[in-house]
Amino acid sequence: MSNYSVFDAGQWQNLDQHVFEYGPIKAPGKVFLSEKIDSSGCEVSLNRLEAGQSYPFLHRHNRHEEVFIAVSGRGDMQVDGEIIPFNEGTVIRIAPEGVRSIRSGAEEPLCFLCIQATAGSLSSRFIGDGETVPGEVRWDGPVMAG
Repeated sequence: MSNYSVFDAGQWQNLDQHVFEYGPIKAPGKVFLSEKIDSSGCEVSLNRLEAGQSYPFLHRHNRHEEVFIAVSGRGDMQVDGEIIPFNEGTVIRIAPEGVRSIRSGAEEPLCFLCIQATAGSLSSRFIGDGETVPGEVRWDGPVMAG
């Protein structure tokens, strides 16, 4: 078993090649990664919401908090009825109980990451879980194929 996994979702402008379907919901430009990379601690999705579009529903979670990170474009998050500007570089955390939705601006697509994890499960912050390992970093070895 390998200590890593790789999935190439392609370029952000072509993310619409991925379509997430759940019952009657079809979301082009949304790809969940946990199954694709065998993640066991969090769910991450890549998202591209075309200009002028929004999710046509409100939702909340039972246990997962979500962290949204805007990568490019402009839009808005709605959380508990409050409208929050969501633009490149903005990071928004929403507690499980927060009722939410999202929309892109009228001029360009909104690309963002969404990270879900069980609220209250973080065991340490910053680098507290990491440790240095003896050895020299070398970049002259084989390069991983995509």
